Amino acid sequence: MGVKSDRWIKRMVEEYRMIEPFCPELVSDGKISYGLSSYGYDVRVDNKFKIFTNINSTIVDPKNFDSRSFVDVESDVCIIPPNSFALAKSVEYFRIPRNVIVICIGKSTYARCGIIVNVTPIEPEWEGYITLEISNTTPLPAKIYAYEGLAQLVFFEADEPCEVSYTDRKGKYNKQMDLTLPKV
Repeated sequence: MGVKSDRWIKRMVEEYRMIEPFCPELVSDGKISYGLSSYGYDVRVDNKFKIFTNINSTIVDPKNFDSRSFVDVESDVCIIPPNSFALAKSVEYFRIPRNVIVICIGKSTYARCGIIVNVTPIEPEWEGYITLEISNTTPLPAKIYAYEGLAQLVFFEADEPCEVSYTDRKGKYNKQMDLTLPKV
């Protein structure tokens, strides 16, 4: 198993429609880069955000998450309050082949500003828009730009397909069409 190159990613896009829409080159003209890189794909963030708020003073419980803990924002920028976080979805839709696992990691441009994208695995045969978790670790408000790069996906191809895929397990986040809150 090893990290896959830009040529491999292009082949998987052609064979499996792995990324739609697919940007075959890295776009960076005045933007935080997105598109195909040497050994990964820089995913864009959509313009719909759920910003965490403590207005209701509820407990954060992944088994009983209170959706009132978020404020919905649709904008070309998202301002995340200090020491808080937001959820967003990718612009791109993904179809991951059975013998591939993907790791989603934050981009250094945001990380250098104290904005962290949670490291997330994307499992074999998972399909959908990625729900991205964006943390502002600073004591100041932080700005996120919609339709620009937010995270990089790194693809690993196994020597053989897995015995049980995300689809086989009927994974709870499979085929998500919007950003999705935690569920058990």
